[in-house]
Amino acid sequence: MTGENFDVTAALGAMHLLPVDAIDALSGGVSCDVYKITAPARTFVVKRALPKLRVAADWRASAERSHAEVAWMRLVGGINPDWVPQILGEDRRRHIFAMEYFPPETHPVWKAELASGRADPAFAAQVGVALARIHSETAGRDDFARQFANGVQFHALRVDAYLLFAAARHPDVAPQIRTMAKSLGAARIALMHGDVSPKNILVGPDGPVFLDAETSCYGDPAFDLAFCLNHLLLKAVWHPEFAPAYAACFAAFVEAYFSGVRWEARHGLERRTAGLLAVFLLARIDGKSPVEYLTTYADQIFVRTLAKEFLADIPSRLQDMQDRWTEALSSRRM
Repeated sequence: MTGENFDVTAALGAMHLLPVDAIDALSGGVSCDVYKITAPARTFVVKRALPKLRVAADWRASAERSHAEVAWMRLVGGINPDWVPQILGEDRRRHIFAMEYFPPETHPVWKAELASGRADPAFAAQVGVALARIHSETAGRDDFARQFANGVQFHALRVDAYLLFAAARHPDVAPQIRTMAKSLGAARIALMHGDVSPKNILVGPDGPVFLDAETSCYGDPAFDLAFCLNHLLLKAVWHPEFAPAYAACFAAFVEAYFSGVRWEARHGLERRTAGLLAVFLLARIDGKSPVEYLTTYADQIFVRTLAKEFLADIPSRLQDMQDRWTEALSSRRM
């Protein structure tokens, strides 16, 4: 038995989840180790947070963020149990927890679906509805603000890694980005997931299932909205043949989300989201965690140029950003 499996086995014992038949490593991304556990009566997943993330840059964050992820999933499970895996146990000392396993045959990853051109606006709308409901249920709640006061880890994993790292590489827009980072760090509006990316959303038969909430923190819901919409724009650069479908998903997501916004006026939230979206476009090229699929110089220049144009004149409507993005993509192909 390897040292890793010994640690996982010890955690399984602490969570009263033994015996098991097999422990198989899965792809855990940059921030964690993930194992598929085959037990006599069921299959489930065990996840362990890493103190140093698997990226080229030196990117570290406390492994205690696993506790925040468990807390977020339990809270959201109380809103709608279909939106998250069931938590089966937690070993806080080892920063390991166990959760329900969803087979890819019935719950494909949304990122894979989008990359294959299966971009369904109806599903995008379901994601928007779910995200707005989570934000709405937690907005203005001092108890949740105290429970998810995870500002230190959110700064390390999101504000520093995306906004401030990109600002350091682009001095021409750095003051504006740093101002947004400061505002983001001070916001206490609703509970953020912190990593609403298509890679962390499963397309379930009853709607979306959210994973990887280790960056959850009480803050600005605009962060979650911008973080997800960013991927719908970037994928149109990666797969321009699917750009109309991605644009339809973008529009459906935005309208479904704002139909559930009750805690503040749309115009303020939409403008904050547009500003963060512009920064994320830049950060996913020049942040600590760049997207792996935009590797050509031409693609990177295209994204940087549009991101800075948006920052120079932040649109008041997200649909205006999508329309400008579509127009620029069309001009590029001519």
